[in-house]
Amino acid sequence: MDYKSGVSILARTGALMPQESLRRTKEEQHHLDIGIPKEVSFQENRIALVPEAVALLVNNGHEITIETGAGNASNFQDSDFSEAGAKIAYSHEEVFKCDIILKVAPPTKEELEFIKPNQTIFSILQMSMQNEEFINKLRAKKINAIAFEYIQDKSGIFPVVQAMSEIVGRTSILIAAEYLSNVNNGKGELLGGVTGIPPTEVVILGAGTVGEYAARTALGLGAEVKVFDNSIYKLKRLQNNIGTRIYTSTIVPKTLLKALKTCDVAVGAILAREGRTPCIVTEEMVSEMRTGSVIVDVSIDQGGCFESSVVTNHTNPIFKKFGVIHYCVPNIASRVSRTASYAMSNIFTNILLTIGEDGGIENMLYKDRGVRNGVYLYKGNVTNKYVSEVCKIPFKDLDLLMAATI
Repeated sequence: MDYKSGVSILARTGALMPQESLRRTKEEQHHLDIGIPKEVSFQENRIALVPEAVALLVNNGHEITIETGAGNASNFQDSDFSEAGAKIAYSHEEVFKCDIILKVAPPTKEELEFIKPNQTIFSILQMSMQNEEFINKLRAKKINAIAFEYIQDKSGIFPVVQAMSEIVGRTSILIAAEYLSNVNNGKGELLGGVTGIPPTEVVILGAGTVGEYAARTALGLGAEVKVFDNSIYKLKRLQNNIGTRIYTSTIVPKTLLKALKTCDVAVGAILAREGRTPCIVTEEMVSEMRTGSVIVDVSIDQGGCFESSVVTNHTNPIFKKFGVIHYCVPNIASRVSRTASYAMSNIFTNILLTIGEDGGIENMLYKDRGVRNGVYLYKGNVTNKYVSEVCKIPFKDLDLLMAATI
């Protein structure tokens, strides 16, 4: 065998050996096409992304389409969004051509008709206000639907719920202060306390985030605060977070009635994880409250924890029963919509950026268990047990569905 033929054989042998190859270590940047329609739900003033967030997403290669006037209720103009790089759409239908729809309120019946197959929709679910027809229309179009209120962060906290709860907790006390004053035909009292005058008494039902921030605000104004909750853990956490000892109690009817008889303000801040909020205060108990005292039932969007509560709105926010002023507006955060919009936008921006970096919604959901917790429809399959039970639709485990696509 000569030298040349030996080299040729050696080369052919080497070519048949396994060769090294480059491996992709990160998903390619995925271009997102995001649509933000103008909210048409009654008195929903918030918008999911603020101009600064839009600019950040556009600078990362994503396309944002916003319906004209979508930010007006939060004092954001079309020019603010267009200067940030967004495209302004002049019809509702045009926005719904985008691959990802970002809303605050759930889609209305009219909007369900605009939704195209295989879209991804981020919005609040508010299952207590939905029905089987709503879910089935989304199922028929094989939609990926993600509910803001069920999204968790790495520590297990629901960030959207917590952010809105902080805002609502603080606002509830400021609302009560308005209706105690003469301006709104209240009994003419200052919420809080001044030297030589006994402080205002505030009763808070619920020691969660709403209750904590309502207590912080009331204490800051000088009021005397009493918090009721059946969870000893939540009561301890509230006291530790506030950093001072306040009156706390489990919900014992006799003890609660005693506090309600002398209080000036009562805040209902009990959150039900599923279904309706338990009704804690009966009409009989409300009838024994002081004339001119104020009830702010924050839990009204889940049915309310005062038996006398009836849903009101921002146009006609109050009614009187047994001489007690009732404020029962479900969407309190829309009262301070600009602040609420910034709070939500901070959360959604990071989620959207992650979707792009991970190479799409499916890759992101596979990696992020917290956002995956918010999915109630995946390619038309119901993946939330509560939705499945309420609508009597077969439940499918999302983890198994996603594993099947690997």
